[in-house]
Amino acid sequence: MISNNSITCYILFPVYGHSKQGLTMKFNKMVTSSRRKNRQRHFNAPSHIRRKMMSSPLSKELRQKYNVRSMPIRKDDEVQVVRGHYKGQQVGKIVQVYRKKFVVYIERIQREKANGASVHVGIHPSKVVIVKLKIDKDRKRILDRKARSRQITDKGKHTEESVAMES
Repeated sequence: MISNNSITCYILFPVYGHSKQGLTMKFNKMVTSSRRKNRQRHFNAPSHIRRKMMSSPLSKELRQKYNVRSMPIRKDDEVQVVRGHYKGQQVGKIVQVYRKKFVVYIERIQREKANGASVHVGIHPSKVVIVKLKIDKDRKRILDRKARSRQITDKGKHTEESVAMES
């Protein structure tokens, strides 16, 4: 604030935060850019927030059908692993969602322990694509809500079809 004979002028300075790429401009000054604090919040997150963090993208067919990009993953969804050692074409059902470890266990993805027992291998939800959703009334409501909000945001955007029709 600069004061000069009853004229008050406010000078606004942009707020900057640190990132891996260097100094970047922040969108919200109330949200920290600190790597340490973000890691702390990630690993100390409560279960209801971990649920949202453990979301997976939907397959192209489901994305077209529901007009939703991703959903929090749950037991009995059918998924396909698209990254890592176990990636491939086989589709498996989610056996367990282990929120504490940020992993999901998939039906056919197992390995053998030294004593001969087979155990499921934990896979992070971002490394899978949901191929088939287990739909109940709550999930249907979530899909409808997300699709509605997406229609509102797509309102002013041009698609290839609309551009072709104009010319």
